[in-house]
Amino acid sequence: MTARIDKVITSGTFELDGGSWAVDNNVWVVGDDSECIVIDAGHEAAPILEAIGGRTLLAVVSTHAHNDHVNAAADVADATQAPIWLHPDEAPLWQMTYPDRAPDGALAHGQIITVAGTDLQVLHTPGHAPGACCLYAPELGVVFSGDTLFNGGPGATGRSYSDYPTIVASIRDKLLTLPSQTVVHTGHGDDTTIAAEAPHLQEWLDRGE
Repeated sequence: MTARIDKVITSGTFELDGGSWAVDNNVWVVGDDSECIVIDAGHEAAPILEAIGGRTLLAVVSTHAHNDHVNAAADVADATQAPIWLHPDEAPLWQMTYPDRAPDGALAHGQIITVAGTDLQVLHTPGHAPGACCLYAPELGVVFSGDTLFNGGPGATGRSYSDYPTIVASIRDKLLTLPSQTVVHTGHGDDTTIAAEAPHLQEWLDRGE
């Protein structure tokens, strides 16, 4: 049985650099009837745990460590005895939410995460955050982009630990090289495709923020 994808939308605030913004987050649960992973456990543990149900949670995988993507990670992990995985370059951001708790495992570019017989490849895509990662599942024809690529362009880079040229380079080199029909499951908002976003690359490069 091929892994399926369930989407949970949670709501709360994103907080950084002294600011606070109300946001809705896309939480992705990938697996089959027996096991799954959670991508970006943000805001509310209860609806995420409900989506997991009686399945074995293999890991809580965090695309990056902004608080809105990890602030339910500990509760979900503790309730299921699952590890939390995060790229090591996210340590400064992670410690803003969890000063006394470290992630349980490290993500690395090229790493393969297998769930329900389906491989997801870790793509290190810094820019929105230094250790931001995407997860590409070729068998499913999807990439989970976190806050690196949205429907309409790159993720935000106006706050600490972010950099616009870096995120555009990550998108150009790591995401727009994927098959054009690949569906992009984003961290916020609607899906897009590589084909829909690729034509805008030069515009993003010229923006040079």
